[in-house]
Amino acid sequence: MKKELTEEKSSQKVANFLEKNSLHKKDFAEMIGVTLSYVYNLIDETIPFSTRSTTLERIATVMDIEPEEFEEYKIPQEPLIKDETIELLKSMLREKKMSIVNFLKAFPRKKRVEIVDMLRGAYPVPIDFKELSMIGQILDLDKNDIYNIWEERIKQVLETNGMNLNNNAALINSMFECARKYIDI
Repeated sequence: MKKELTEEKSSQKVANFLEKNSLHKKDFAEMIGVTLSYVYNLIDETIPFSTRSTTLERIATVMDIEPEEFEEYKIPQEPLIKDETIELLKSMLREKKMSIVNFLKAFPRKKRVEIVDMLRGAYPVPIDFKELSMIGQILDLDKNDIYNIWEERIKQVLETNGMNLNNNAALINSMFECARKYIDI
């Protein structure tokens, strides 16, 4: 069932969201990968609201709404990844009652747009253990939970790139045993 579009202009939706969440325009600009002046111009309607799907998807991700709620949204120009790990992270956010904005604010400023792109499905969850650990720490996950997410991502990558996990079970198990020892689990 498709949500009904509200009559509220997209620029007003964004302005209301920023005010409701006490989110500074500068922080919002960094989260969606645009300049501060661009955000001011969008809200003041000095320029037409974006029709670029990437920008609209980033805005929607930060606002935790569907991009279709913006009348300007058209079919995406880039393929989106349906990744179980991304869905798992989103469910952990909901479980911990952590808003997308607060989650993003916990990251270094230069990292925020990358995390937004991951949440909207443009980038996969990282396989770099340190990157994943940073995400896990923000979600207050213990080392075992972070490791389990990492192991599943590695299996996804190996399988996607042609490795038969069953035929290589001994090798994979040995590799993961070594990784667990290295990480001290």
